[in-house]
Amino acid sequence: METHARVVVIGGGVVGCSILSGAHATLLPKVVAGLREAGASNVLVVAGGIIPEEDRADLLSAGIAAVFGPGSTIAEIAAYLRSHVRSA
Repeated sequence: METHARVVVIGGGVVGCSILSGAHATLLPKVVAGLREAGASNVLVVAGGIIPEEDRADLLSAGIAAVFGPGSTIAEIAAYLRSHVRSA
């Protein structure tokens, strides 16, 4: 079962993707598109990993809510999620 289908089945509110392969520009927009097609456009998609600063604007335009790179703290990420995740 693909990620978007699993999220719909379990009713998830957040998908976090860690990308270390360099395929972020290809894979992350597909995750967002799959969620939208599955009727889960309300799911927050965040990314982490080694994603160059110059690629971040395109990811945000594609529907990625936030990008957390090296040096991001758990506290920073948790605060973002607490303030942006819609409660059911």
